[in-house]
Amino acid sequence: MDTSQAGSIASSASSKSNHTTWRKSDTVWMLGLYGTAIGAGVLFLPINAGIGGLIPLIIMVILAFPMTFFAHRGMCRFVLSGKSNGDDITGVVEEHFGKVAGFLITVLYFFAIYPILLVYSVALTNTVESFLVNQLQIDAPPRALLALVLLLGVMSIIRFGEKAIVKAMSVLVFPFVTVLMLLALYLIPHWNTTIFDSLSQGNVLSTTSNNGLLFTLWLAIPVMVFSFNHSPIISAFAVAKREEYGEHAEKKCSRILSYAHIMMVLTVMFFVFSCVLSLSPENLAEAKAQNITILSYLANHFRVPTIEYIAPFIAFIAITKSFLGHYLGAREGFNGIVNKAMMNTRGKTVQHKTLNRITSLFMLVSAWLVATLNPSILNIIESLGGPVIAMILFIMPMYAIKKVPAMRKYAGKPSNIFVIVTGSIAISAAIYSVM
Repeated sequence: MDTSQAGSIASSASSKSNHTTWRKSDTVWMLGLYGTAIGAGVLFLPINAGIGGLIPLIIMVILAFPMTFFAHRGMCRFVLSGKSNGDDITGVVEEHFGKVAGFLITVLYFFAIYPILLVYSVALTNTVESFLVNQLQIDAPPRALLALVLLLGVMSIIRFGEKAIVKAMSVLVFPFVTVLMLLALYLIPHWNTTIFDSLSQGNVLSTTSNNGLLFTLWLAIPVMVFSFNHSPIISAFAVAKREEYGEHAEKKCSRILSYAHIMMVLTVMFFVFSCVLSLSPENLAEAKAQNITILSYLANHFRVPTIEYIAPFIAFIAITKSFLGHYLGAREGFNGIVNKAMMNTRGKTVQHKTLNRITSLFMLVSAWLVATLNPSILNIIESLGGPVIAMILFIMPMYAIKKVPAMRKYAGKPSNIFVIVTGSIAISAAIYSVM
């Protein structure tokens, strides 16, 4: 599911005052938020979450819900603080901070999505290459050729139109989650106690070494931000619920968000725990070095036909779905940057079809180059994706609480401090990663 799906989710025409009743549209949005977050990013979370041992993993479970819920609720409240019912996040930023800030947020929004698109181009190529070599036992074609063919194939789907893409993505998420849960259950007989070896006194207390508790948590938080992120749909969600519930929208949005996030944490962390308990930290480090998803590694590790063939296929579906969704978001951001720049300098915008062609070419060439070079996926997430998302999702709404009169009613909450701290940790981890 993607932000462009907002137009396909109709707002109820019934009375806005009846905000305590749970409606079908609320269920649709709850599942939509869940579906947006649950994608290919989840396939990398077990690697970084479990590589440091059991204690960091337990702490991540404790942090997952408050970190995800409070941050997305803050962003939702920010969108709802605008005077106009139909304004999305860019319009609200311009209203509160001016046109310059609106342009900067558009740029940040693009750079929050675009690196993730590059991550998926690498992951797609690596997943297919691993499947060809390890499962089909055939030599993979040259990496540059394989990446180009895969990207052309995926991007050709865009020609069917955005509505068709979004519908396909929303349908795919549920069998994807079902298979993840079945796989997590299937792995239970393979659970072992290897991860408990990390409870030695040295590993638990160490905070500065590369295997230390705080160090592991520090670098894992950007991956958690990335894996649970559904900020691209929050703006559309807030606008739709404001039209449906009026002044009661904030309470209903918070309720829907809480249910969606409980579902996310329970399903994702069960999958993460099952993967981690069936492998060892050394296995997870090997998966990170191979630059593949946890599903591809499980297929190669266990050599069980059920996992060996189904896991890479599900990974391919998840990555394709996520690539398409982030492509639409990145294209929207790139188009917005170009049009706002053109409007400010020349007083006009580029024709929509022409701009889409330029954007498609730029995305294809850049994604192909990155997929061919095969940089570390988790390093991209740690250094670019997670931190830039954190700036928009964690820091901006908290800044608005201090500066925007309509947001000051949310000031003085302990949750605000928690959001600022976790967002700052994600950003500081990026600074460390690029040093």
